[in-house]
Amino acid sequence: MGRAFVYVILGGGVAAGYVALEFTKRGVSHGELCIISEESVAPYERPALSKGYLLPEAPARLPAFHTCVGANEERLTPKWYKEHGIELVLGTRVISADVRRRTLLTAAGETISYKILIIATGARALKLEEFGVSGSDAKNVCYLRDLNDANRLVDAIHSCPGGNAVVIGGGYIGMECAASLVINKINVTMVFPEAQCMPRLFTPKIASFYEDYYKSKGVEFVKGTVLSSFDMDSDGKVVAVTLRDGKQLPVDMVVVGIGIRPNTSLFEGQLTLEKGGIKVNGKMQSSNSSVYAVGDVAAFPVKLFGETRRLEHVDSARKSARHAVAAIMEPEKTGDFDYLPFFYSRVFALSWQFYGDNIGDVIHFGDFSGNTFGAYWVNKGHLVGSFLEGGTKEEYAAIAMVTSLKPAIEDLGELERQGLSYALAVSREPPTSPPATDVAASISSLVLERPVYRWHATAGVILAGTIAAFAFWYGRRRRRW
Repeated sequence: MGRAFVYVILGGGVAAGYVALEFTKRGVSHGELCIISEESVAPYERPALSKGYLLPEAPARLPAFHTCVGANEERLTPKWYKEHGIELVLGTRVISADVRRRTLLTAAGETISYKILIIATGARALKLEEFGVSGSDAKNVCYLRDLNDANRLVDAIHSCPGGNAVVIGGGYIGMECAASLVINKINVTMVFPEAQCMPRLFTPKIASFYEDYYKSKGVEFVKGTVLSSFDMDSDGKVVAVTLRDGKQLPVDMVVVGIGIRPNTSLFEGQLTLEKGGIKVNGKMQSSNSSVYAVGDVAAFPVKLFGETRRLEHVDSARKSARHAVAAIMEPEKTGDFDYLPFFYSRVFALSWQFYGDNIGDVIHFGDFSGNTFGAYWVNKGHLVGSFLEGGTKEEYAAIAMVTSLKPAIEDLGELERQGLSYALAVSREPPTSPPATDVAASISSLVLERPVYRWHATAGVILAGTIAAFAFWYGRRRRRW
């Protein structure tokens, strides 16, 4: 028994939803497309899990978190998929793939065939057992990668009001979950082996600011050590965490955020892998011409830096999904994916954005005792990365623009003196040529995630229309002259 489709999307996260949306925009016919996902719900915006879903005032849960894009915030609910003739094959695990025969085999024994496969399997959370520590199955040990994880975490929060939580890991998940726990009036201790939080991105000076801010909210930090074991009670709940340095912390719940691993196992030995993910070209096409990969699982060439990278962030997932569909539907009109690496986070009243690469000399600027500060990275004489906390829409757009241009920097001292003013000045100069990457899309996609700025999108549309009308009028006058 089996089914056949023209296009099959394997995965149920952000990238899968954006692939489906882009297909409908480009005219896919009813019955041609299906999505296969292990989760029992339609694709949804995973960033909402850590940024909103855990908060006390979060609405009754799922519908608000389906994938939404565009100025009208179109919700990709199950009804939307049905109306567009897209088959949702949910709660279904694929146990094997044959890219030569273009078939997938599900755990239920069904064979699903395709002409084009888009892999959007994302990544899974690394488990404690992979580091020699047992206990992931304890009732109050939580991860955060999908909706089931989030529901388990919400239940744990509700079961211990005013209790103690230990967060294992000082990266994205650790920092965002710690903030949500504090807002839920949970006492939080963060434990990680590095000397600072967010070591892959933050400089020591930037990390110090966030750690001090978290401390002001009551968060404690235990750095330079790792989890050794759990103490359990008779009900199978963790009651204490023992660290490698011998310290013991009483707990009511534990959140583990120790990294992720791309879901590539179905395709090992069949597709070329690189940087831990599935290697694709500038069209997001794998080593097999009928297979594309997008999102966290894809290792793609970043033109700005001339090398292949695998980026673990929602912005990359969205844009790579759109580009893959464009390359599939209109290959002759679609160039190579041209992407400016972009990361952001929001915790408490803080909000930062980062663009580009964090290599080379670091130039800090702004008031680190206030709310607006940042950093530039200069490598081989060119500005290659920018970070900003507490910026305005214009300021974030400016650091994105200046990073995409990679301007030559001759005097690091002068760059430090100018600080944010440098990016603003460059962004206001008349462009000699369009920037290489889709900077405006990065800014607009972020703004649209924040309802408080919804009016910005409307204003942007009005402004664009005004400019277009003026250009048309001006052009007609010049022709008359």
